[in-house]
Amino acid sequence: MPQPSCRLYLITPPVISDLGAFASALEQALSAGDVACFQIRLKDADDDALRAAVKMLMPVCHAHDVAVILNDRPDLAAELGCDGVHVGPDDPPYAEARRIMGAGATVGVTCRDSRHLAMDLAEQGADYVAFGAFFPSSTKDAATRADPELLEIWSETTNVPCVAIGGITVDNCEELVAAGADFVAVSAGVWGYAEGPAAAVRAFNAVFDRFGPRSEA
Repeated sequence: MPQPSCRLYLITPPVISDLGAFASALEQALSAGDVACFQIRLKDADDDALRAAVKMLMPVCHAHDVAVILNDRPDLAAELGCDGVHVGPDDPPYAEARRIMGAGATVGVTCRDSRHLAMDLAEQGADYVAFGAFFPSSTKDAATRADPELLEIWSETTNVPCVAIGGITVDNCEELVAAGADFVAVSAGVWGYAEGPAAAVRAFNAVFDRFGPRSEA
């Protein structure tokens, strides 16, 4: 079956004050349309809070066939049975994350605006590379700014999926999809959407659908 031109990679808000209420919002969002995966990214949460978040949110995701990716922490991701982990420059290196998670898990990596770094990590076996930030973000101070041309070059020269991240909204995502992003990673663009998270998921998928299915190589 042909793959969509692009898919939504959903990320938590930076802080979840009411886990039960957020689980309900997540259920509504995932029921509204296609979401490829869900990253739990709670930088200031302690280990017990992360465990509680994974244990409450993972069943919601799995009920919708949405993979759960834990940010930064391969140790906790493996302990809790997450589908994968995402690591950045300040986290355990890719090789260590892969060793901890095992061959069957998803290990994604932040590459900022560096195609050279992305090539190196892809050759090591990373399941996807993330480029950004493409736009100013309200949830993260980006150290680099990436150009959509990076996505175009990457998609034309490799088969490893790429994720676009950083300030992405329904209104600005189209140029990234057109450039070749396999996934767009979104936090505030969904949770802060004026009409609610479910409407945001529908709106993102409407943009993706305009590009039709991705052609199979």
